[in-house]
Order: sequence, then structure tokens, then C-alpha cells
Amino acid sequence: MRAYIIRRMLQFIPVILGITFLVYSTTLMLPGDPVYALAGLNVGQTEYTPEQIERFRKDLGLNDPIPIQYANWLKNAAQGDFGESTRTRRPVTDEVTPRLKVTLQLSVASLLIAIVIGLPAGVAAALWRDTVVDRSITVISVAGVAVPSFWLGIMMILLFSVRLQWLPPSGFVSVFEDPVRSMKLLAMPATILGTGGAAILTRQTRSAMLEVLNQDYIRTARAKGLSSRSVVWLHALKNAMLPIITILGLFVGNLLSGAAIVETIFAIPGLGRLLVASIGIRDFPVIQLLVLIVALSTVIATLLTDVAYAMLDPRIRYR
Repeated sequence: MRAYIIRRMLQFIPVILGITFLVYSTTLMLPGDPVYALAGLNVGQTEYTPEQIERFRKDLGLNDPIPIQYANWLKNAAQGDFGESTRTRRPVTDEVTPRLKVTLQLSVASLLIAIVIGLPAGVAAALWRDTVVDRSITVISVAGVAVPSFWLGIMMILLFSVRLQWLPPSGFVSVFEDPVRSMKLLAMPATILGTGGAAILTRQTRSAMLEVLNQDYIRTARAKGLSSRSVVWLHALKNAMLPIITILGLFVGNLLSGAAIVETIFAIPGLGRLLVASIGIRDFPVIQLLVLIVALSTVIATLLTDVAYAMLDPRIRYR
């Protein structure tokens, strides 16, 4: 398995390099002169003379072709140096690391909600196919995908914070500092993020379970006198997990990039909110590192999905 994981990681290196080069080059091609943003100026400010601006451009390497600029950035990134934020003049890693911890807590909570809701709902819809239970779950899952997250967030704030006053409307506290308050603050944003994943997971679980429940070995297990619980949860669900794992892998890979709207609504100081703010002020070094983190999270989720395939199905070999 170790050799398989190493080979898969090596295969992902060109993908990551291609993504980072594309992001690096396109950010520098945005309208306006990037030297103003990298020098901490707004376009048109006259705090520096044209000669000083030209010196900034030379010092920052912006006179070099984009491939050479990218190679220099990649060399520094390999050493852990991603530059300084043009907004705060602090190292980019110091800006991103605390935000990453916040988004990871939100992502884990959202993933747990998606699994806890999606798997049982999908199994129930498959067991009671074409009944009121199945139709109700189908309607709810379709609504979970169709309802925009920003609208759902506003409605939840109005209901649970303004009217009922059960939950705080915004903010963040680490689960390691105050677990109770942290869960209250994460309840609404994690539910919103997890709802979309739970809806898709429900539909995929239902389809996979329906296919498995019609197999001969399931009928054989029932004929041997195994309980319905054992047949469903130990035999059917295990063999239906491959497509479900695929959906979970995609959901995990999209959690970091999909948190921007939710973090903005609930004033959560995470990566998504930082990315939105950085794009608005053209903080190129921060944008480049954030996109790299999102790309790496997607690659890692894909790698874990491939490994899970082989662990769940012995017919799949590490090649």
C-alpha cells in the first residue's frame, strides 16, 4: 500500500503544479498594474514616484517573464516562504495558519452532519422504496441541493437567533477553548454546509443500496436467518460504500472552497472569508497560498478515496 500511495502522490504533482501556475499567472493578468497591490498602494496614488514604482517592479521580479516569476515563487514556496501579505505586511503563513484551524473545525463539523444525516436517510429511502418515507426523503434531499446557502443562512439567523434566541448569530470560538459555545456557534454554519453534502449523499446511498439489496448474496443472507439489521448494515451497506465514498471524497475536497459564503454570513474568520477579502484588495501572495491549500485538500481527498476503495473491496489491487 505504501508504494501505491507514493505513486499516486507522484501522479498528483503535475496537477498541483499546473493549478498553481494557472493561478499565479492569471492573478498577475488581472486589470491594473499588480505592482501597486504588491507595494501596498491603490492604483493612482502618488506616494511614490514613477522611478520608485519601477524599482518596486524590479525588486519584486515583475519585469521577468511569468514562467520565471512562477519558478522563483515555487522555489521560495518549497522552502516555506510564500511572501508577505500586501495588506498587513506579515508573512502569509502567519495570516493563513490561524484561519486554516478555524475552517478545519467547521469542515469537520459539516462532514459529520452530512454523514449522520445522509447515510441513514439514504438507507431508509432504499428500504422503504416508493413509500411515503422514500418520497419525503426525496423531496427533502432535492430541496437541500436546490436551496441557496446564503438564503438558508439568513433564514436560520432570523429564526434561531432573532426570533427564538437559541443560538448566537455570528462569531467563532475554538472547540478547544469553550466546547459548548463553540458548538452553539458552529451549529448553523455547519448545518448549512453539511446539508448540501447530506442531500447528495442521501440520493447516492439510496441508489447504491437499491442495487445491492437486489443481489443474490443478500437473499442468501436473509434465507440463512440473519437479522435485517445485520443484512442491511453489515452486508448491504458495506458493499454499497464504493460510490458513497466517491461522493464523500468530492464533498471533502470542496469543503474548504465552499465555506466562503457561509463564513461571510456568520462572520467566521476562516479561509473562505480571507479569500474573499484578499481577492477584493488583490492580495496576491495570500490568494496564491489559499488556492494551493484548496488544491492540496482536493488531491488529498482523492488519494484517500482511492485508498478506501482498495480497503473496502479486496478485488481492487494496488497497482
